[in-house]
Amino acid sequence: METSRENRVRSLSEGRTLVVMAKAPRPGMVKTRLAPSLSPEAVTAFYGCLLEDTLALALSLNDVEVAIMCCASDVNELARLAGNQARVVAQKGEGLAAGLTSVFTHFAQDHQKHDHQKKDHQQRIIAFNSDSPHLPRYVLEDAFETLAAHDVVVGPTHDGGYYLVGAKASHPTLFAGDGMGTSSALERLLSRARELELSLGFAPHFYDIDVADDLTRLAEELRLAPARAPRTARWLKEWDATAH
Repeated sequence: METSRENRVRSLSEGRTLVVMAKAPRPGMVKTRLAPSLSPEAVTAFYGCLLEDTLALALSLNDVEVAIMCCASDVNELARLAGNQARVVAQKGEGLAAGLTSVFTHFAQDHQKHDHQKKDHQQRIIAFNSDSPHLPRYVLEDAFETLAAHDVVVGPTHDGGYYLVGAKASHPTLFAGDGMGTSSALERLLSRARELELSLGFAPHFYDIDVADDLTRLAEELRLAPARAPRTARWLKEWDATAH
């Protein structure tokens, strides 16, 4: 039976890394836009389900190293959640822009250390949000394939942001602090990529979970296919029963 360490070494040789951008599930610190609809404790429990199912989705891919990037104060809690299935790395700096910059800086260097003798090695690193366990697995697989032929791959959300971004190298100026988490986040990212003369590929548009309407949409989707995100499906079934 292959150990998690053997699997990680093999994944490094494949050059594909999927990094989940996560926070520790704590009241008032996650999914704050759901606060008008849910209590802080309910939001926290819901996010915990999203995170666990997202991690399970990431781990279901073959020949991919899975990691978690988070702020330093969340490392221990997320490491307990991940067990030995994924390593947890503390980002440098505060906020999502700093976290994304840390992903590509850290893992590009990590691959170079392990694969410096491989002339034909091509690393592919994708950062993925922690609240999309309902994303079809093939979208992540296709994103890695798209990245093989482009410098950057982006998965846009319907609200003007993005649920994943990938690159084959570190581009420190690609993520600036302005506009992150807003309806202009995608537009700004694409503009910077073009300024850097990076070729762009795209994953399909998708939705993430920010407001109450998203909960309703996700509940309807997982009612038909609960196995896609079983923890989240159970939580939403209970929420749906009490909310309506």
